[in-house]
Amino acid sequence: MAIKSVTTLVFDGVAPFELGVLCEAWGIDRGQSGGPTFDFTVCAPEPGRVTTSMGFALDVPHGLERVAEADLVTLPAMPRDKPVPLPVLEALRSAHAGGAQILSVCSGAFTLGEAGLLDGRDCTTHWMFADELQERFPKARVQCDVLYVDADSVITSAGSAAGIDASLYLICKEFGARAARSVARRMVVPPHREGGQAQYVETPVALPHAADTLTPVLTWMQEHLDTEMTVSYLARRASMSPRTFARRFRAETGTTPHQWLTAQRLQLAERLLEESDAPIEVVASRSGFGNAAALRHHFVAARGTTPQAFRRTFACPA
Repeated sequence: MAIKSVTTLVFDGVAPFELGVLCEAWGIDRGQSGGPTFDFTVCAPEPGRVTTSMGFALDVPHGLERVAEADLVTLPAMPRDKPVPLPVLEALRSAHAGGAQILSVCSGAFTLGEAGLLDGRDCTTHWMFADELQERFPKARVQCDVLYVDADSVITSAGSAAGIDASLYLICKEFGARAARSVARRMVVPPHREGGQAQYVETPVALPHAADTLTPVLTWMQEHLDTEMTVSYLARRASMSPRTFARRFRAETGTTPHQWLTAQRLQLAERLLEESDAPIEVVASRSGFGNAAALRHHFVAARGTTPQAFRRTFACPA
């Protein structure tokens, strides 16, 4: 079904920024610049006043009849801790069953989960809410390291700006790369971003809380990340056999010495990329990866992007 009619469904508690993202992507007439134009509306369970998460209200003129008429139904970020109006759930189920595509931004995925539209599907949401989404909707297959997922006409995107990425992806899929580039130029954003949201996830690896057995060794490891370390060497520092050390390490940190050390080195590399202008080879050496190739390998595997791309995104200009 070609996308001609688009509606954005909102109810009390809608996040205005994510609503603005959808209005910008789908609601502007771009015919003169080579982009697509849609019959775009914003609708609510009942026409009238809808409160936002920022305390002000919207006057929404359309009701749920627009959901039934739409080729694409979009959902901005919505409350995760309040009941979803039953008519909203019924409208979403009916629209999808009738062939409409559904696109959510950030916590809008929770509304789709309540409607049962995530069951058996790959999906995503903001990385801060990914575990909660999986716990609440165990039949969903939540991916926490991507910007968006397209699963059988249900498209979910990560936090805030990922709604732009998902919208541009869908425009490209439906109307071609030229149309997507036209929309991206108007929005002054790249038509496609590198990597996923793994590069934005804050993942500190904490020292153990309950047991102090390995705390001195872990502290030493953090302070000497540029030093070559083996399990045998670390076991000697802890006055243990390598086997006992490895078993104790997993019991106290939940991971292996190699995985823990790699995560710590990646965090140091991130800080150096963000806060210094040191060459990549120097960053690799100071963070314990030895050379730029090894740093790139681990960085891409863990963050879904390269060290150079990470620096371009997060380093503050001089």
